[in-house]
Amino acid sequence: MVAIEIGRVCKKLSGREAGRFCVVIDLIDEGYCSVTGPKTLTGVKRRQCNILHLEPTETVIEIKKGASDEEVVKAYEKAGIEKKVKFDGAEKMREAAGEAAEKPKAEKPKKAAPKKKKEE
Repeated sequence: MVAIEIGRVCKKLSGREAGRFCVVIDLIDEGYCSVTGPKTLTGVKRRQCNILHLEPTETVIEIKKGASDEEVVKAYEKAGIEKKVKFDGAEKMREAAGEAAEKPKAEKPKKAAPKKKKEE
């Protein structure tokens, strides 16, 4: 039987992320764990999840407890399964994240000082 462990790739069964893949990054207690997609690859945000809402797969990737999203992506690539877990909107999310990081915040236009009336 497949057990929930750190590095186990799972499929979410319920919620708005149902049907998407995630990886277990920490075990909280006997009923909950922390998972991440990461969001730019699979669309699953880093969050706590009920173990009953996960379907474990046979795949386990090598990550440490509490691994960052970048480390998880590298582990997916090393295992050769990033194409299997990627969802359709991943490219759009990466582009939006890249544009947000590159785009500087627009400065507010300065208000002109009110004109003084000429005294005659």
